[in-house]
Amino acid sequence: MGKQKQEKLNWLQRFLPEGLVADAAWLEKNGYSGALRKKYVAHGWLDRVARGVYRRPAPQLPHKRAGMDVPWESVVISLQMLLHAKFVLGGRTALELQGFAHYLSSAPQREVHLYGTDKHPGWVLKLNLESRFVFHNAKRLFPNDVVLDVDNKANDPLVRSSYVPQRWGKWDLPLITSLPERAILELLDEVPERETFHQADMLFEGLRNLSPRKLQPLLQACRSVKVKRLFLWFAERHQPSWLNALDRGGIDLGKGKRMLVKGGKLDPKFNITVPESLDGDR
Repeated sequence: MGKQKQEKLNWLQRFLPEGLVADAAWLEKNGYSGALRKKYVAHGWLDRVARGVYRRPAPQLPHKRAGMDVPWESVVISLQMLLHAKFVLGGRTALELQGFAHYLSSAPQREVHLYGTDKHPGWVLKLNLESRFVFHNAKRLFPNDVVLDVDNKANDPLVRSSYVPQRWGKWDLPLITSLPERAILELLDEVPERETFHQADMLFEGLRNLSPRKLQPLLQACRSVKVKRLFLWFAERHQPSWLNALDRGGIDLGKGKRMLVKGGKLDPKFNITVPESLDGDR
């Protein structure tokens, strides 16, 4: 094997970890032409998992040519680590990943919720995945940019309250995820269209250990009056110990009524309509 060829293989092994996926644009940018990619696939140094999408194979991974799927976690880590795309796991998915799955009913097809401030790459939707990605605009709820380098931005109270790197797989790769304090606000934004009141109510039963120091900057920065009112309504319903530690004076709840449920009852304190009975909202 020629020296240049070996150097290119060594570079690929160093910068494309086993199991992660890269699109043709990323490989082209780093010196791997279409002809070279085709050669690498023929020699088994790359797997072609979809048109214009590749991964470096590993013995422990299912092989795409055998019709197997790519793990959704490796796709998200690839977006974050390789492409530096500003997307993090959030909402329902972040809560499931951090131990709250037993409070959440499972959907027929698993959804992976990604919150970002970039446009999602089109190749992601070409992949044969068991799960379906749902992309959300993170700035709908918060004014700050999505941060992937959590450690170097830890002095920002909003960032410190928002994200945590989870470790995934044999390679212990970082998967940047919304903390529960942020993820519950992201989930409440989906009530009642994609998440039910009953589902959120069940979830609040498990949110006994949230940090008021993390909640305070999130609630103050949150742009959604609906989400903030819902959060405090559920919190008062369940009375967790952290509720009294919040400075409500710094949380803008807006003005006027918000009709969230047709035919529901109006809560006079938070001016939102809620179901007559949460037991029937299943």
